[in-house]
Amino acid sequence: MPNSLVIVQALFVWLSLGALFYVYLGYPLLLSVICFIFKRRKAPLGYFPFISVLIAAYNEEGGIRKKVVQTLALDYPEDKIEIIVLSDCSTDRTDEIVRSFADPRVRLFRAPQRRGKTNVQNLGVEVSRGDVLIFSDATTVYHPMALQYLSCNYADPKVGAVSGRYQYFDPEGKSPTGSGMITFWNYENFIKMMQSRIHTITGCCGCIYSVRRANYTSLDPDVISDLVQPLWAVQKGYRVVFEDRALAYEETTKSSKEEFSMRVRVVTRGIRGILSVSTLLNPLVYSWVSFQLLSHKVLRWMVPFFLVLLFASNALLWNHSWYGTLFALQVLFYGFALLSAIIPLHRVWKPLGIPLYFCILNAAALRSILEVLRGRKYVVWETIRS
Repeated sequence: MPNSLVIVQALFVWLSLGALFYVYLGYPLLLSVICFIFKRRKAPLGYFPFISVLIAAYNEEGGIRKKVVQTLALDYPEDKIEIIVLSDCSTDRTDEIVRSFADPRVRLFRAPQRRGKTNVQNLGVEVSRGDVLIFSDATTVYHPMALQYLSCNYADPKVGAVSGRYQYFDPEGKSPTGSGMITFWNYENFIKMMQSRIHTITGCCGCIYSVRRANYTSLDPDVISDLVQPLWAVQKGYRVVFEDRALAYEETTKSSKEEFSMRVRVVTRGIRGILSVSTLLNPLVYSWVSFQLLSHKVLRWMVPFFLVLLFASNALLWNHSWYGTLFALQVLFYGFALLSAIIPLHRVWKPLGIPLYFCILNAAALRSILEVLRGRKYVVWETIRS
C-alpha cells in the first residue's frame, strides 16, 4: 500500500479519535480547569415568589393522583403555589382524577386539541398566575425542598431560568440500559454544574426546570422546550442556573427499544430547537454560549459519524502496528454491546450495560439527524406504563 494512502487513513483515525476525546473528555476537562477561576456561591434559601407548577400529562391515570398529592406535600408556602395539570387531550381517567381534588390550589387545563407537550405548556402558561413557572412530568418525584431550591435563585434579577437535577434509578435492576442511563446523567449533571459555575447552562432537565414568567417564550410544538426555553432566556441576556440541590427522581426506561425511541424523539426535537435559535451558534456574537452549544450539543450529535469514520479507517489499517489492537478493541466493544442486547449481562454486573447504552445513544443521534433531513417532526408522545 502506498505510504501516502496509509498516511491519509492514519490521519482519519487520529482525527476521529481526537474528536471523540474532545467530546467526552476534553470539553469536561477544559470546564474543570476554567472552574478554578470562578467561585459562585449557591443562592440562599428564603425567597418565595408565587409559583405555578405545570405538570404535562397524557393518559396518566395510573400515577397522576400520586403526583399531585406529592406536589402538594412539598415544602413551599401554601399561599404561594398553584398546581395545574396540563392534559394533552387524555383519553383515560386522568382529567377526572385531577378534577376530584378539592384543594383550590389544584386545577386542570385540558388542551382543545392534541399537539404535544410543548404546545400544552404554551397554553398552560397563559392560564397560570405564577411569577415563576416550574415544569414537571407526571412520573417525576421531587425532593421535598426542590421548589425552594429552584425559587431562591430568582432573587437575582439576572437569572432567567433555573434547572433542577435528574437522579435516575432502576428499582428492580432489570433495565438493560439502566446503569448506562444513570452513568450518563451523572456525567451530564457534572457538566451542567461546571457550566453554571462559569456562567450559564444552555439546556435544562426536562422534568424539573423553571422559567421567570416575564422571560417565557411561546415555542413551536415541534421543538423541545427544556432546551429551547432556556436558550431564549440566554438570548435575552439572562443567566440559566443549574441548581443541583433541586433533585428530581425518575425511573429509568425498561427496555432498549423504549430508550432508543425516546432518545430519537428527544434529539430530533433538540436539533430542531437549536436550528430555531441558530443565532446563538455565532461565536462572534455569543462567544461562550456558542462554544458550549458546539462542544456539548452539535459535536455530541456528530459522534456517530466520528465512530463510523474511526471504524472504517481503522479497518483498513488493521495489520499496521498498534492499529490492529485498536481495531480489535472496537470490534470487541461493539460485539459486547450486541451481546448485551441479547443476554442480560447487566444483571451479572451493572456496568456491563454501559456499552449497550453508549451504542443506543449514538444510533439514536444518527437516526435523529436523518429524521431532521427527511423533515420528520415529533410533536405528540405516547405514554408507556407497565
